[in-house]
Amino acid sequence: MDKDLIIQEKTYHRLAGQLERLPHALLLHGPRGIGKLQLAERFARFLLCEARGSDLDPCERCDGCRWSLAGNHPDLRIVEPDAMSRMPAPEEGDEEPKKGGKAKAKPSLEIRIEQVRALDDFVHVGSHRGARRVIIIHPAENMNLPTANALLKNLEEPPPAAVFLLVAHRPARLLPTIRSRCVQVAVPLPEAAAAVHWLETQGVKDAAGWLAFAGGAPLRALLCASDERGARIGAWRRALESGTPDAIEPGGDREEMEFLVDFLQKHALDAALASAGLAPKYGSRAPRTGGASLRQWLAYARELGRHRALARHPLNPRLFTADVLGQFPGPRS
Repeated sequence: MDKDLIIQEKTYHRLAGQLERLPHALLLHGPRGIGKLQLAERFARFLLCEARGSDLDPCERCDGCRWSLAGNHPDLRIVEPDAMSRMPAPEEGDEEPKKGGKAKAKPSLEIRIEQVRALDDFVHVGSHRGARRVIIIHPAENMNLPTANALLKNLEEPPPAAVFLLVAHRPARLLPTIRSRCVQVAVPLPEAAAAVHWLETQGVKDAAGWLAFAGGAPLRALLCASDERGARIGAWRRALESGTPDAIEPGGDREEMEFLVDFLQKHALDAALASAGLAPKYGSRAPRTGGASLRQWLAYARELGRHRALARHPLNPRLFTADVLGQFPGPRS
């Protein structure tokens, strides 16, 4: 059994038990880091399994399962932004521009229209294995308007025996016409006890603390608790606990900026709760309020919400960090 999927066992078996009434498109949505993509991939393996049993699990032994696990099943397509591509990284030196040429652009964070148009031949030809064809689109909200409209054509006139599995962290960003042509499946946060146990099996220390910090999302908790990420978050926590937020050092990429904004917003919300005499939600240890009021902390949290969008752009990390920390409520030590 897929070790990443034990946390979404109930949702998976609910889907697998409805195989005879399966719609042509499912929209799996929920918070980031709760196992939606792993759920979609496991369900795709089940759909393509050639030796399904009564236990509603892919057998993991037939040709279909082996090809799916290896990422080369002829009846499965996974459509993701180039920045999330599972293709092998270029050999050292391949990224260097040729003499007189231009440097290659950074991989796109959006799903390109060419990727969706490339599905036309795939979905309108017969299955290689005589069964279904499965398309996973993740994260679906990363389609721009032209790309979404290109996909809409296949959703409005679904090809026979083709199943679309859309995975979204923020389904409200999808076109209403896309949402209306999918059966929506809300993927819940796993039960805290099960998530903590799963994290402990992955070797995470203080699993309950990291799960709280991740808002109950175990895969995100696992990422936060990783050696490099955990050390950086620990340093950020010490800086805030000592009243020296200016000591926070930024990382060097866009993803690090998103983590920083997320970290500061959680601290702000915990500080707001502390100023109201309530227990923290995200596991901050006695969050330092610095004399700031509940209103100030909530205003800062809202402002950080607006900074989330900016964090995805190629900004200067130090200037970005200086900006968000310059608005930090309360006096400095």
